[in-house]
Amino acid sequence: MDIINFIASNQNLFLVLVAAISLLVGSFLNVVIYRLPRMIQNEWNQECRAYLGLKSHSTDIEQLNLYLPLSHCTHCKKGLKPWHNIPVISYLVLRGKCAYCKIKISIRYPFVEFLCCLASVYVAWRFGFTWQTFGGLLFTWIIISLTFIDLDYHLLPDHLTYALLWLGLFLSIYSVFSGSHDAIIGAIVGYLIFFITQLLFKLVTGKIGMGQGDYKYLAGLGAFLGWQQLPIIILLASVIGMIFGMTQMIIKRQYKSVPMPFGPYLTIAGWISLIWGNEILQIYMNQL
Repeated sequence: MDIINFIASNQNLFLVLVAAISLLVGSFLNVVIYRLPRMIQNEWNQECRAYLGLKSHSTDIEQLNLYLPLSHCTHCKKGLKPWHNIPVISYLVLRGKCAYCKIKISIRYPFVEFLCCLASVYVAWRFGFTWQTFGGLLFTWIIISLTFIDLDYHLLPDHLTYALLWLGLFLSIYSVFSGSHDAIIGAIVGYLIFFITQLLFKLVTGKIGMGQGDYKYLAGLGAFLGWQQLPIIILLASVIGMIFGMTQMIIKRQYKSVPMPFGPYLTIAGWISLIWGNEILQIYMNQL
């Protein structure tokens, strides 16, 4: 208890601890981002084979989970030593190359670690030594994973969207970010907004414009932050998505309909609402 009180009373020490922990978490998020979609694909493969009555070719499927096999180079398959896995530092020391085969390591890995650290420290600085920081850190780590998975696969896994949803509902019991009443309404309305939007879009165009993962993601954001934040999240995500979409069209000259993941824009909007949502709402209310 004395240690906890000492950390709580020393903000600089608290922020340093959060930075160190979040760097390690960022390294684990890289594992989640890389492995979870492959685990889901393996599961789908097995289910499809079982449904079609085909024999399971387990030897042809990469056997993995979030802890096994241990960290290794995806190219030469050699296991990494502990000093090869120091967040950010190992990448710099190894000059962005595998210690064995010298193949180039994606800059995505240190970027995710640094992003996780930066966002986590800001959350800790913003909310201090409170339960809001605890919830905000979990929120930040989940949405970072969702963002990069969606960028790579156009997939928002239920494992993460449901985790966000249930965590938000649980924290609402103690009114960490919103009360249970607002959180439940936020979850329901968040899901229905995109569900109805997609239903109307399909009736008019005959096309699917949005995946069900987006419904669940917005429901999770609504459960976590309360229904009051949903207009801000949707507006910000739409504006950010429009800016990024137009930029991509100009740079890549893609003027045809190209599928774009909406999850990253929800992430940016959701995190802004986490940090400054109440202030934004207050400014809006003052204008009325």
